[in-house]
Amino acid sequence: MDTLIMVGQLLLGLSILVGLHELGHLLTAKMFGMRVEKFSIGFPPKIAGFQWGETEYSIGAIPLGGFVKISGMVDESMDADQMAGEPQPWEFRSKPAWQRLIVMLGGIIVNVVTGIVIFVILVFNNGETYFSRDQVVQNGIVALEIGESIGLQTGDKILDINGETYQSINDLTAGSALLSENGYYTVDRGGEILQVEIPRGFINSFNSQDAMNSFVDIRYPFELKVIDEGGAAEKAGITAEDKILSVNGQPVTYFDELQSVLAKATSQEADVELLTSANDTIHTMVAVTERGTIDIAVTPMIEMVQRKYGFGEALAKGTSKAFTVVIVNAKAMGKMFTGEVSTKNVSGPIGMAKIYGDTWDWTKFWTITGLISMILAFMNLLPIPALDGGHVIFLLYEMISGRAPSDRFLENAQKVGMVILLGLMVFAIGNDVLKLFTGEG
Repeated sequence: MDTLIMVGQLLLGLSILVGLHELGHLLTAKMFGMRVEKFSIGFPPKIAGFQWGETEYSIGAIPLGGFVKISGMVDESMDADQMAGEPQPWEFRSKPAWQRLIVMLGGIIVNVVTGIVIFVILVFNNGETYFSRDQVVQNGIVALEIGESIGLQTGDKILDINGETYQSINDLTAGSALLSENGYYTVDRGGEILQVEIPRGFINSFNSQDAMNSFVDIRYPFELKVIDEGGAAEKAGITAEDKILSVNGQPVTYFDELQSVLAKATSQEADVELLTSANDTIHTMVAVTERGTIDIAVTPMIEMVQRKYGFGEALAKGTSKAFTVVIVNAKAMGKMFTGEVSTKNVSGPIGMAKIYGDTWDWTKFWTITGLISMILAFMNLLPIPALDGGHVIFLLYEMISGRAPSDRFLENAQKVGMVILLGLMVFAIGNDVLKLFTGEG
């Protein structure tokens, strides 16, 4: 069932985005009087379809893309017979270069608009929920495995990123921070101000959700919430109204401090100092389990910031979020060529399905779909033949030079582009399979 949910979300998200992308091409083509022969979500073989006017609308069995076949255009159909005939007024090749350019940009523009709309609606409806910089500075962080690997320590108060202030604890792992040149965190460590370097390629450490959760947490003071019936704490006389002051003589203010001191006393008795509801200070001996617990549940004494936005604010914030996705991906791709960012981060359909996750959460679904929409727009704009960006480059050359590339050149370029795209797809799927076998990602 978990796999079905992941696959279902991926197929729904891709179907929406591919459909809208190809719709952008179709509408702009029809706007300029071009004949659109086919509109397909998914690649052949066709599993369903219908004819409406001059256009056949269909769904293909391979749900990893889609296409629009416009008469008189060199595309993945490689219809050489059509291109060998005399140009007709309704064909793509008969239209002015500027109209053909708009048609090729139509899908990209729709994906960008879709991404922006999704993020704006999410920000407007849900606002943002986060631990703020002020809370991080007040309480400090818990440095987990990946945080400790670069020199962060529990109790550090992170003041800024690359000399600039930040809004939330989530910004500490934002792509803009992890991909920055000579990046660093400014830290207050017990009153000493120092810099913790963000190593080159550090973003490679965040290749899964588990890795993202192994960087830092915010420290929080706590109060007792539940004392397990028959558990170690109850047997020692501890109640939910008590406050733990110290364990084995070590003061306890934050929950991570309690966890740390109990971990050192596993399968032993610990001296727990309590402040009772009657304002008395008492000591009791508690048997610590082999897991380093005393059978209690706690409530954090810190609340996440919940911020709501008006429509104007949401429009600005959502648009910024959408274009930040493009900027981060452009930086990451550039750093792949230098080797700073590992190509293992390239994911195919399996990796994308795992990003959606095995629970159906509409907020998460639309967030990821918005991210993918912006990434699709960026990837389609790359100057690779067979992608929209490749066609755009050839059209710009024609508009500047006044000479159109020959049909033979365009056909050969299309073949080269398709080989490149197939190679990239095989590489991405290979990465997915490798991660499944190695347990990464």
